[in-house]
Order: sequence, then structure tokens, then C-alpha cells
Amino acid sequence: MWPDEGGYYIHAEGRHFPMTAIDNATTGRFDCDVVVIGGGPAGTTVATELARRGRSVFLFEKDRHPRFHIGESLLPMNIPILQKLGVLGAVERVGVRKLAADFPAENERGFNAFDFSRSLERQPAYSFQVKRAEFDEILFRNAQRAGATTFEESAVAGVEFGEQAAIVSVHDAAGAAREVRARYVVDASGRNTVLGAQLGLKRRHPRHRSAAVFAHFTGVERRPDPHAGNISIYRFPQGWIWVIPLSNGVTSIGAVCQPAQLRNRREDLEPFFMEILHSVPGLKARMSGAQLQGHLEATGNYSYDCRELSGPRWIMVGDAGAFLDPVFSTGVFLAMHGADRAAELVSRVLGGERAAPLQRAYQREMRRGLREFNWFIVRFTTPALAWLFANPRNNLRMEEAMVSMLAGRVFDARPTLRRLRVFKLLYYIVAAAMWRDTLRHRRAIRRDRVN
Repeated sequence: MWPDEGGYYIHAEGRHFPMTAIDNATTGRFDCDVVVIGGGPAGTTVATELARRGRSVFLFEKDRHPRFHIGESLLPMNIPILQKLGVLGAVERVGVRKLAADFPAENERGFNAFDFSRSLERQPAYSFQVKRAEFDEILFRNAQRAGATTFEESAVAGVEFGEQAAIVSVHDAAGAAREVRARYVVDASGRNTVLGAQLGLKRRHPRHRSAAVFAHFTGVERRPDPHAGNISIYRFPQGWIWVIPLSNGVTSIGAVCQPAQLRNRREDLEPFFMEILHSVPGLKARMSGAQLQGHLEATGNYSYDCRELSGPRWIMVGDAGAFLDPVFSTGVFLAMHGADRAAELVSRVLGGERAAPLQRAYQREMRRGLREFNWFIVRFTTPALAWLFANPRNNLRMEEAMVSMLAGRVFDARPTLRRLRVFKLLYYIVAAAMWRDTLRHRRAIRRDRVN
């Protein structure tokens, strides 16, 4: 919050900070070591880790927690990060345990489950489905306890980079403006990508166009145990659907489609959405008793990245730097993994190490992980990949490598990545064998992009 009547800033936990604490932009003094833009999983992770390293951190969140957000399915590789942050127990209390991801198949139960316990490399065999309002607030309050100074309903309008400092312009809910002088800026602003927009770095994904409609429901049938916490992924001709079981009988369902399909619809959003969901027989059966519980929303084309992820006195983490189609639930993991790496980088730079080589290493690592997920995302709706997911084989332990990838094991994972290269070769062989279906799919995608 911004100043009360006595000229003090009110911390979310009730502590007060004098106005001079962030009114030093013209004095030559730094107000803090690091400004973090955004109070989601990326921003809170980097703020917590930097505060624990003894750095003074100002964290600005444009909304007020708790607030609704999508991206509700975590990966097993989130678990070590949650343990490191000290919030695993709190997340487990609000989450639904997730043991696998499942995809439709023509077998007696109607789906194949990629069980995380069958991964190629050692890693946690579970994760959680979470309501982001609860999850993000846990992380936000944890950052406060770690020593980060947090401000809610405080939007960063822009950053001016000088030779010695970054001047961050911030507006509160009432429109009052202030400036904060910092040694470093971490952009964790999510899809707002404050620095990406300001510096002209944001670019659309060259091969992937998508839009999404999503909502919460009650009364959706869940898989039988032990698969009740699975994320289920369904395909339809123009895209795919997620089904994520949450606590208290709530289920998150979203349809990712071609932007033209959403843009050119003739009906209102709700009947449009329900028609897509009911077009998939297996999902229609699970939704026979479902009721919409609100949060019906749509978002346009949202796959993008930024040409650079770092520069003098700044770095991007999570969705601020890149956002992939969420088919493999990578968003929160990539955000928190990148934030953990960024915290180490920023702390070392503030300690006197040269920034450029550290930033190059950070960017290479993030790009490598994004490329691995991106290969599968771009091809996910193709007939060949649909067939391979419906007919998994563990030849050369390729299925185990797929499970590792679905669990988020793409960093420091040479055994997994080697076998994924073999899987990619198999994909091209299957695509060639299904050349008629492959060609029809490509023509349909091109037609949708033109429209």
C-alpha cells in the first residue's frame, strides 16, 4: 500500500515504512537493492531467495491477494523448489495430489496415464493441482516472512535505466505515482511483460497460434483412484482441452483453440465453450452433472517470447520472458525454476561479479528448457503425436523419458534428453507413414491462420 495519513507505507502484515524509504530518487541513494515486478510464483520465489541472501527487496504486485489466475497444475519438479522455499506443507494442505497426466486411448478404461513414478530419472513421483488464488498467496506471504518489502495494488508503469541505477515508476490503486531507485530490476510481471513491452523485445511465437476459454465447474466426474488427481488432456479438431481437479469438488476446464475459431464465433462465449467441451464424447460423459461456477474467461493469442531475457541491471523470469501453450503445465515450474536461477545471478552480480557471462549462461539455460517443451507443444495436435501418446511404447526407455519430460525434467537431464531425441526420430517416421493425415492437418492449420 501507499502512504497513510501519517506519511507511512503500510506493509500487508501491518508493519510501517516511512515515506522516505522509497522517496529517494533524487538524493543519489538507493531505496533497495532489487525491485521485483509482480507477485506471482516467479516474483515471490526470486524475492524470497534474494531476501534470504540479505538483499533488500521491494516487491510490487498490481493486484491484491488472493486473486484468480489460471495455470493450476504443478509439475513434480516443482516439489524441490517448494521444499527449498519452505512452503511444501502449506501447498499440500490446499492442493490435490497429482500422480499422473492422462490422455485418451482406445482401451478398457479410455485413457493412458503417464505415471510420474515411472520416470527415467529420479525425481518426486507426485505434484499438486492448486487453486492459484491460494497457492500464490502462500508464496506471497512467504516472501514477506523472508524479509521482502511487499506492496499490493501497486503497478509498475515503467523503468528508466541510468548509469548507476534503475528508476522504477509505480502507481497505486488511487493513481498516485512514486519512483523507486534500485540497483537491479527483476521483471516477473507475467504476460504483462513490463520490460518486454517497454524495450520492444516481445515477439509472437512464429509457429504456434492459440487462444483459450476457461472456467471452473462443480460436479465433474473424476478418474477412479489412484488417478482422481490426474490432469486429463483431450483433443478436438482445432485444439485441446485441459481438465484439472481442484479442492472442494471444483474442476478447472479450459479449451485451447485457434484464434480464428474464437474470433469468428457466432454465439456468446458460454455456449461456444460448452459446444467445444461436449464435442468430445469422453469429456461430455464426465460433465453430465457439471455446473459452471464462474470465472468464465477468454484470452487471445498468447504464445510469445522476448528476444533478450536480460540486460544491464535487469532480468526477466517466468512468463515475462516467454509464455508457451500450457498443454504440459510448464508455466509455474518454468517460472519458479527461472526465478531460483535469477536470484543466484542477481545476488552474485550485486556482490561484484561480472553480469554479462552470468546473464549469457542464464539465457542459454532458459532457452534450452523452452526449446524442449516447445518441440512437443508445436506438434501436440498433429496426428503422429496423438497416435504416439495413445499408443505408448517403452522401447529404449522412451516412454520413461516422456514421463520425465512431462514431470519437468528438461534441465540437467542428459539421459532424458538423449532418449527424447530418439522419440523425435520416431515421431518423424510415424508422421511420414501417416502422410495423408499429416498433410490434411497442416492444411487445416494454415487455413485457420489465414482466417
